[in-house]
Amino acid sequence: MRQLIEQPRADIGPARQGVAEAAGGGADGWREAARTARRRLVFPLQLLALAGALASGLPVANAQGPIDFAAARRKLVEQEIVGAGITDPRVIEAMRSTPRHEFVPVAERTRAYLDMSLPIGDQQTISSPFIVAFMTESLEPQPGDKVLEIGTGSGYQAAVLSPLVKEVYTIEIVETLGRRAARTLTRLGYKNVFVRVGDGFLGWPEHAPFDKIIVTCSPEQVPQPLVEQLKEGGRMVIPVGERYQQTLYLLKKVDGQLVSEKLRPTLFVPMTGQAEKGRVVQPDPRNPSLVNGNFEAGENEPETLPGWYYQRLVVRYRDPTAPEGEHVARLENDQPGQASRLMQGLGLDGRAVGSVKLSAWVKPGNIAPGPQRDMQASIVLSLYDDQRRDLGQWWLGPWRGTLPWHHASRTIRIPPQAREAIVRVGLFGATGQLLVDDLRLEPLPR
Repeated sequence: MRQLIEQPRADIGPARQGVAEAAGGGADGWREAARTARRRLVFPLQLLALAGALASGLPVANAQGPIDFAAARRKLVEQEIVGAGITDPRVIEAMRSTPRHEFVPVAERTRAYLDMSLPIGDQQTISSPFIVAFMTESLEPQPGDKVLEIGTGSGYQAAVLSPLVKEVYTIEIVETLGRRAARTLTRLGYKNVFVRVGDGFLGWPEHAPFDKIIVTCSPEQVPQPLVEQLKEGGRMVIPVGERYQQTLYLLKKVDGQLVSEKLRPTLFVPMTGQAEKGRVVQPDPRNPSLVNGNFEAGENEPETLPGWYYQRLVVRYRDPTAPEGEHVARLENDQPGQASRLMQGLGLDGRAVGSVKLSAWVKPGNIAPGPQRDMQASIVLSLYDDQRRDLGQWWLGPWRGTLPWHHASRTIRIPPQAREAIVRVGLFGATGQLLVDDLRLEPLPR
């Protein structure tokens, strides 16, 4: 399953400062600054910003011995799958029994049971466990189902589906990924999963119709071949939209037509091949900006903030004291270590953008840090290169205690190799309340 990377390394104290203050030097200078920063990390922690990973208390490798993968998996399922609202007992058991660490590169295995996406090579990622569980539950898999998956990636989503259905047919457009996933699935004994290298836009007509279809990469529109290959009464779960603004939909085929239901905002890698050729809307990474940074949009979607995804413990809130407009984002958490956050991805081309100004109005209320040192209320900008490798993080905050509305801003140099960015807002395991308004990212030319 392939979803944009959702958690980078954490830069703490002087490590973060070392990257942020790297001046000039081109790509080599930035690489050396990043290496220096990582050597100076106090702890090899992962930023809590996306999934409450640090809050989970998962077993980690240390000097006393290796990771206990089984214990880590049980803890993940309890806290980040069941704890986040997944209720289907068959899906929960599939998540509990599927060895995610077998589907990620060896270098990433210490992070296999954090609720975060991870790089798997070829500019692709494995999605976070919660997203895998959520999409699987939405599909309502039955023992007699024949399922088509578009976007094999590592093979993890197919492995989760395997014990829940009769057969899984999965297509991967990147040949190296497809062949690697097939080998992994065979080695682990998944005999009802069949892998094909090809363009998923076209589906797999030889085995159609399918009871269920799950798509783990994002086209701009639902591919017509997939509609035709979905059985009457069948269900399809698919992220649809622009490159950085997508919605996860549940589609049901009724009398030959699709009935759609919005599930949640999301961010997946784009569907390539024929789907990419027909894409109409292309973002301009030379002029990046945030969507709905003032949080005014959302009258018809009170449970979510349009433009933002992976939202937990955050609401659109009417505040008469708001610095801009009438609404703000209100993040609130009363359990130390529990994740409260929202995010937005965007294109950002470091060849054209020399620096950006990150700014927001914030109002902290009774904020106390979480049990881990990186569990702090903050706004974080993370940068990635064209292979979706982490280039570092830059922060506004952290904030503690109670403060009136005030404006926070920072100008951040952009490394030339940057191509994408994610802005994260959250308590990240801290407790209290954080109000945020008029969040902006303004580019300055190189």
